[in-house]
Amino acid sequence: MTTPRRTLRRPLAPLAAPRAPVDPARIGRRVVRRRAKGMDAGAVAAALEDARFDARQDSRHEHLADDERGRAELAEWERIDQLLAVAAPDAVYDPDADPHVQEELAADAAAAAVREAELREAARVAARADELQALRELGTLEQAEPREGDEAARDELTRRAGSYVQKDVDAWLAHALAAHRGHYAEPTARAAAADLLPTHLLAHAALLTELAHLAPGAGVDQLAFAARLTTADPEATGDLAAFLASTRSGQG
Repeated sequence: MTTPRRTLRRPLAPLAAPRAPVDPARIGRRVVRRRAKGMDAGAVAAALEDARFDARQDSRHEHLADDERGRAELAEWERIDQLLAVAAPDAVYDPDADPHVQEELAADAAAAAVREAELREAARVAARADELQALRELGTLEQAEPREGDEAARDELTRRAGSYVQKDVDAWLAHALAAHRGHYAEPTARAAAADLLPTHLLAHAALLTELAHLAPGAGVDQLAFAARLTTADPEATGDLAAFLASTRSGQG
């Protein structure tokens, strides 16, 4: 008996947080808010006039005609000027009390939380894909219990392989789905799998389900032909599974 050889694999580097793209308009608005902090209505009106003058000057130069940051700065001065125009006579601008700024900060925080959650999920999927790959190399994948999210781990393994179908992983998932193993014991998980797994894998699982009714004691090796049928013609395999299911229900 040959012992499966362990393959040394370099650990994946930690996923780095994606760098947010530079937003000139956002930079311009923040610069204006810092400058405007503590200004009264008169000071803001003067700053607005300066910004309008700069905009007129820039419009004369072709390379500055599409200055996104400059337009954003002018618009922000105008907004703050309008805000103070309806405020108390002695009011000064305070970004911390500006509802628009606070809404923007809240939206930024929510977007950052979404990005962080996506990053954590990507790391989890990558770790599970590493685990499944290790089980494949050890020849023990068939004994593994499927978990929630393994559909995404399958996609990750396929992506790493340059979009080639991972036949052993697909066969493992098809058998687990047909046998209701692991998290597939839950009907909701099986229903969700229909939207997460490719058609050929679902057809394989459906055929295995019907074959299990015809030959309850059949082992995985005895049903290996089901995978070959699926590879040759997934649509026909699905049709065969549906035919067997309808025949069985008719007999019931």
